[in-house]
Amino acid sequence: MRRLALTLATLLLAATANSAMARNLNRHEVHMCKWGADVARHAQQEKLSGVTLYSARRKLAHQRFSQPWMRSMAMGITEQTYHSRSRMRPAAVGKTYLEGCVRHERARR
Repeated sequence: MRRLALTLATLLLAATANSAMARNLNRHEVHMCKWGADVARHAQQEKLSGVTLYSARRKLAHQRFSQPWMRSMAMGITEQTYHSRSRMRPAAVGKTYLEGCVRHERARR
């Protein structure tokens, strides 16, 4: 009997955790993740084509952004991409970033 109760409690806990993980993201969170994925994809594309980090940072410094937080976040994503040894294709980098961002946003709440 105790074993059955423990099994039911475990299943209930797992179901609760799953429902929390399956929470839908709001429009702002999805937009932010897609935007970040585009930045990562573009940074990887520039890195593989031989553009220096200095040049990439200068381009970002002169680019217009719709939100004040976007410039510093784009700089951070670009620096992380350049410091990575990854030679993945830009589309794969963007997809990986998007999946990680969505996973992070879901876990955050």
